[in-house]
Amino acid sequence: MITHYRTSGFVIKKNDTGEHGRIFTVFAQDFGKIKVLGRAIRKIASKLKSGINVVSLSEIEFIQGKAYKTLTDAMVLEKFEGIKSNLEKLRTAYKINEPVDSLIKGEEKDEKIFSLLKKTYSRLNDLEFDSKQLRLLYFYFIWNLFYLLGYKPQLYKCANCQKKLVLGFFYFSSKEGGVICRACFKDDKESRRTCPENCRRINSDVIKTLRLILKREWNTLFKLKIPPFSQKLLKDITNDYYFHLLNENNN
Repeated sequence: MITHYRTSGFVIKKNDTGEHGRIFTVFAQDFGKIKVLGRAIRKIASKLKSGINVVSLSEIEFIQGKAYKTLTDAMVLEKFEGIKSNLEKLRTAYKINEPVDSLIKGEEKDEKIFSLLKKTYSRLNDLEFDSKQLRLLYFYFIWNLFYLLGYKPQLYKCANCQKKLVLGFFYFSSKEGGVICRACFKDDKESRRTCPENCRRINSDVIKTLRLILKREWNTLFKLKIPPFSQKLLKDITNDYYFHLLNENNN
């Protein structure tokens, strides 16, 4: 007897396959990240094509095949028209989808990640953002995703010596997983073994912002005025940490 499974999920990616097929990557509420094959879904007469697309929340039904889960029914629950009608918002949505696809391996139900996606998409869809705020929303999402995946950075003590951070210069090390104090970052060969060359100098603005992000204090964070230089520092360490985690996951 064939079992039909039904769930809701965010469609984060699609890839064409064969002559008329398409594989959808979905972060599903009941299954985590799954891949579902829509057979013949690219045909004009397909009844399923209107029910599932990237940057949408859909209710889907599928059966488990030998190679793929096969889509048998699909209905859009939320189209996120506020995102799709704004190019900057749409780009941000694709940036949000990317680490979900690349950092999450295998199927595992995770209500917290599903909730993070839902809240982030809703904010992106409904609120009026300028470019700086859109970047901040992305940072909010990706650092909380890091945290939920078990990669919470050390932001209150030096990740190397474990001493409490005091005023001064700071560095962020993706390898060490957090902030490095000035004392642990000396320009000599011995200290380079504990704080590698991929350390980036950061300031107190970056640490403050990351603390607010991981406390999920969205209202305070949204009102925060972050200087352009500090925004660049935040962007740099976000990219560094993301690519470090990608390399770790692929090794």
